[in-house]
Amino acid sequence: MFLEELQLHNFRNYADLKVHFHPGINIFIGANAQGKTNLMEAIYVLALTKSHRTANDRELIRWHQKKATITGRVKKRLGSLPLEVQFSGRGKRVQLNHLFQSRLSTYVGSLNVVLFAPEDLAIVKGAPVVRRQFMDTEFSQMSSQYLYQLSRYNQYLKQRNQYLKQLKYHQQSDQVLLGVLSDELAAAGGQLIALRATLLQQLEHWAADLHHHISTAKEDLTFKYVSQVDVGEDQTAADYERQLRERYAKSKDHEIELGTTLSGPHRDDVHFFVNGANVQSFGSQGQQRTTALSVKLAEIDLMKSQTGEYPLLLLDDVLSELDDERQTHLLTAIQDKVQTFLTTTSLSGVARQLIKQPTIFNIADGHVKKEETQ
Repeated sequence: MFLEELQLHNFRNYADLKVHFHPGINIFIGANAQGKTNLMEAIYVLALTKSHRTANDRELIRWHQKKATITGRVKKRLGSLPLEVQFSGRGKRVQLNHLFQSRLSTYVGSLNVVLFAPEDLAIVKGAPVVRRQFMDTEFSQMSSQYLYQLSRYNQYLKQRNQYLKQLKYHQQSDQVLLGVLSDELAAAGGQLIALRATLLQQLEHWAADLHHHISTAKEDLTFKYVSQVDVGEDQTAADYERQLRERYAKSKDHEIELGTTLSGPHRDDVHFFVNGANVQSFGSQGQQRTTALSVKLAEIDLMKSQTGEYPLLLLDDVLSELDDERQTHLLTAIQDKVQTFLTTTSLSGVARQLIKQPTIFNIADGHVKKEETQ
């Protein structure tokens, strides 16, 4: 798939913009604070209906305006597909093929993106919540079942935590409802853990091969899904559900005392190992960056295997964070493979040498001008 056209109306610092893209590599060049990252963010929001930079949708609307609209046309194997995301004081609305969608889950997955930004290095060395967000964002695009179970789990988790707080402060006393909520949460959680384990195993397959290549066959990368339940190849969603039920029953009194749910996929993590050593704790900065790069590039192949289409790749100022060797591996891996959007203040010598026939857009003060080809 590739994004043929993007239109913005009152999004961030863009009043009105209409731009056509190339199926290959599109480069946004400009000084800082001119709108490069805003344009990249718009593509991300068009795909996922939410920003990677803020949880407050109001910030996406141009100053002193009441609503913002992002419209795009995606070219897929079966033809072109119009998409639209609109933000206003009443919330957000999405359209797929000119039809409003009552549920975001029917929209997400129409356009798939992989974003790689400097902060994505935190996938390796950041807190567990960063890796959970990474899994949930990427796997939701690949699997409608994952998105459904994640939404279901989060809904029951919120209800159960609210009820635990009510029990804690003696606003409720009936623990039968707590048992019902625990059963529903365990059922959704078991499905979610099973899907995560399967998709992580497949992601590991692609990432290990890339890491082996980038490290010139010196390093082997492996993943470990870290959970409070026993995760293994012989375990099923029903097994995980049973284990979660047991944990909720055992920790009920303590959870009431604290007013929160202590077990489940909302507390799980992923550990990365290079040659058997935990790269979060013991890896060099170079190993951590190679691991992050391998994981992000592996998403491209995993999405292709899951959806039948390559995703878009968004590289937001990431070249400045990679040395020449890793830049070479990155640009070689994506050349002639996926539609790529890259932001930078200037192209490095390595990038100019490796990128064949890039489409360059100069960005200044919310205005975009395409460079004429020589």
